[in-house]
Amino acid sequence: MTTPPAPAGDWIRGITIRQPWTTAILTGEKTIENRPRRWRTGWVLLHAAQQIDRPALRLPRIARTVRDRELVTGAVVGVARITDCHQDPHGAPPCTPWAHPGDVWHLVLDDVQALAQPIPARGQLGPWRPHPDLLAVVLEQLPGLRP
Repeated sequence: MTTPPAPAGDWIRGITIRQPWTTAILTGEKTIENRPRRWRTGWVLLHAAQQIDRPALRLPRIARTVRDRELVTGAVVGVARITDCHQDPHGAPPCTPWAHPGDVWHLVLDDVQALAQPIPARGQLGPWRPHPDLLAVVLEQLPGLRP
């Protein structure tokens, strides 16, 4: 079976997130990603960073969410669609238990899809543009993914 060609244009970015946070997103429990600046809506590749946030593994919510799951690092492990990017009003409670308070932007993640096979890749801080070869391998696993 052949994969249809990738759509042209600037329709998908990559986001690098340290484990165990990436796995918490893949489980569907963590629906917010906290970032210091605003991001645009649209599709993102979920890239698990090389580093693991070891102190986070001791947080009860994280421990329950990622229990018995492999924490893949240095690879694209899924995709998600950012459907909103907002800050909570000052003095208001966080929009979810996963949201950090203060001047932090909350990326609302929907349509999360895990890849069957992680794809080794390098990420970077901030939004990054995936190489066409990387995107082609992602689309082999998720042929219906389109803008």
